[in-house]
Amino acid sequence: MGTRMFVAVYPPEDVRAELAEFLAVRPDLAWTDPEQMHITLAFFASVPDRSLDRLEENLAEAARAVESFTCGLHGAGAFPHPDSAAVLWLGVEDGAEELSRLARKVRSAGNRAGVAPDGKAFHPHLTLARPGRVNATRWIRVLETFSAQMWTVEEVHLVESVLQGHGHRPRHQVVATAPLTP
Repeated sequence: MGTRMFVAVYPPEDVRAELAEFLAVRPDLAWTDPEQMHITLAFFASVPDRSLDRLEENLAEAARAVESFTCGLHGAGAFPHPDSAAVLWLGVEDGAEELSRLARKVRSAGNRAGVAPDGKAFHPHLTLARPGRVNATRWIRVLETFSAQMWTVEEVHLVESVLQGHGHRPRHQVVATAPLTP
């Protein structure tokens, strides 16, 4: 059995703090902890120990092939649908094309290392809550009012995600960081 991992872009601390402050006055949902707020580029359900070094090398190569870019959170939505929301998210408008390109390179890096990504279509977003199949239309309208400063994406992170049991959030630990080209 391998290690559960993902590759992500983390907004800078000040953007996450601003978002956490925006959500703090809305205690009706269990919001994502600011330290865990990220944009997932690829998810790997099981990374064997023997593949980890190769994955890290491939991710570094993939990151170097992409220039740093500006990114911004804008818009909101729900998966799979607002009427039955399992996930509430903020979207990415500025930088979405670059994130998509980076996600393709990261997923290819995983495949070349023998670690297949989950295969879900990439939709650039930052998960905010997992409300459990509720009508989220009202929440989406509230979240669409959030506006944060833009930031420069300069690196990606390979993150280990350890499940902690039902009802508990996973524990995340950055295993490797790969810089983009300045």
